[in-house]
Amino acid sequence: MKEKSLQKGNIEKTYGNIKSILEEARSSAYRAVNSAMVKAYWQIGKIIVEEELQGKSRADYGKALLKGLSKKLVLEFGEGFNERNLWHMRDFYNHFPKMNAVRSELTWTHYRILLRVENPGARDFYLIESINNNWSTRELERQINSLLYERMALSKDKGKVMALSKKGQIIAKPKDIIKHQYFFEFLGFKENKSYLEKDLEKALIDNLKDFVLELGKGFSFVARQKRISIDGDNYYSKSQK
Repeated sequence: MKEKSLQKGNIEKTYGNIKSILEEARSSAYRAVNSAMVKAYWQIGKIIVEEELQGKSRADYGKALLKGLSKKLVLEFGEGFNERNLWHMRDFYNHFPKMNAVRSELTWTHYRILLRVENPGARDFYLIESINNNWSTRELERQINSLLYERMALSKDKGKVMALSKKGQIIAKPKDIIKHQYFFEFLGFKENKSYLEKDLEKALIDNLKDFVLELGKGFSFVARQKRISIDGDNYYSKSQK
């Protein structure tokens, strides 16, 4: 019995090691493929823009070019090269004309979302924050929709606002961790309604991941009701005491 138990334990340990290797290999392969495709889309955008410039004497040249290219590319490489996506590749190059400014950590979907941000400073800010915080495309879109850059800018002077687009969120002092406003739309609460503290707590715990992401840098979840001991007395929040 003891030998079987030991054998089972060894199998589980070996399986765990192999699983880690395979997961890392899969992740590395995904990153390599993603980086190659993003680079390819940038190069395609560059070719399209350069060809458009040669035919700029005709206003409809760019549209005709993309339409013709799309028909041929879709037949051979699939719907990922439809006319709309070729427009995105074109815009990708126009917004990021230097290849060394294109970050391999971000997927094509990340860049598609970033292209919708018109303010260059805000776009750079979201790009850097996406990398620093490993944002998924869903989280990046949520932060843009909740106007994170604009809310951060409200609590910064002009010099620091400019720095936001270069370095992302800057934590120089403890008060920099606190945002000017917080948006908890992910809780599903209706506006202009009164809620008890316990209702808010339950909703935040149920949506803990989104809540911590909304708080930003410098926050982590420790406990639902953290006990604090002072001079031998234990203190909790009112709802648990």
